[in-house]
Amino acid sequence: MTGFRLAADIGGTFTDVALLSEAGALATAKVPSTPQDYALGILDGCRQILERAALPPAAIVEFLHASTVATNAILEGKGARTALVTTEGFRDVLELRRIRVPRLYEPLYRKPEPLVPRRHRFEVRERVAADGSVVTPLDEGAFEAIAEAMIAADIEAVCVCFLNSFANPAHERRAGELLRALLPGRFLTLSVDVLPEVREYERTSTTVINAYVGPTVEAYLGSLTQQLQAAGIAAPLRMMQSSGGLLDIASVIAKPAQVVESGPAAGVIGAARLGALSGYDDIITLDMGGTTAKAAVIEKGRHISTDEYEVGGASRFRAASSRAAAMP
Repeated sequence: MTGFRLAADIGGTFTDVALLSEAGALATAKVPSTPQDYALGILDGCRQILERAALPPAAIVEFLHASTVATNAILEGKGARTALVTTEGFRDVLELRRIRVPRLYEPLYRKPEPLVPRRHRFEVRERVAADGSVVTPLDEGAFEAIAEAMIAADIEAVCVCFLNSFANPAHERRAGELLRALLPGRFLTLSVDVLPEVREYERTSTTVINAYVGPTVEAYLGSLTQQLQAAGIAAPLRMMQSSGGLLDIASVIAKPAQVVESGPAAGVIGAARLGALSGYDDIITLDMGGTTAKAAVIEKGRHISTDEYEVGGASRFRAASSRAAAMP
C-alpha cells in the first residue's frame, strides 16, 4: 500500500497515535485520553503528528484503531444502564454462572456483581425446545409493561436472550421488533445476532456485554468517524478485533463485543511480529495501561487463541472470576 498510514490506540490514561511512512519511518505522539469524547484525544494526536511531518491530511491512505474503551467500561462499571429480557424462569442465569469457583480456599468469595442488576431483568412467557419446536408461544402482550418499566428505569441498552433461541430465533426476532417499536433510540441486542450457540450462561453473558458496551462504543466511533472526516482524513477506518483481525466500523458498532480485547490483542500480535523479525520465537509480553495490565505468552512464534474468556478475570482457567465472553 502506498501512502502514509495512521494508527491510534486508546487507553484508560493515554491515547497513542503512530504514523508510518511509505519508507517505513515511524513517528509517534502520546496525549491524554479524553473520556468525555475519546475521539478528541485521537484527533489531537493526529494533528500533532501531521504538523511535525508537514503532511496534509489527504496523504493518509489508511487509519487503524485499537482501544481498551470497551474493556474499561466493563471493569469500571461505566457502561450503559442495561436491561435483559429472558425466558420465564431464567432471570438468574447471570448470577448462577458456572459451578466452578476461582478461589478454592476462600469459602466467602463473592463473584463480581452482574452487569445487569436483578431489578432490570425481565421474564417473558415463552419456550422453545432444544430441537427448535415451539413449546409455549411468545407472550407478546407482556412487552408493553416491560417497556414502560424500562423507560421508568432510564434504561439505555436492552438485550434479549431466550432459551434455545439458537435452534429457533423466531421468538427473539419478534421480541426485537416489539422492543424497537416501544423503545426507539435504545441500543438493542439479540443473542441470535451475537452468539447463536448452546450454553445458556455464556450466551447470556456475552449478549449482556454486547449491550452494556454498545452505546459507549457507538458514540465514540461515530464521533471519531465524523471528526476524522471534518479534519480532512478520508482514509478507510478499521478497528482491531479481539481475535486480531480488522473490522470496518459498521461491523464494530453492530457487534461491539467483538472488540472488548481490541487493544490487548493488537499488542500481542505486534509483539509476535516484532519478535519474529528480531529472531525470537518465545516471548512473554506485558502491556501496562492506566486501568489494566495484560500479559501473554508467545511460544514458538505463535500466540494461543480461545473462543471463551473472562473480562477482568485472570484467564479462562479461572472461570467465573468475572464476566464470560464467548467470542474469539
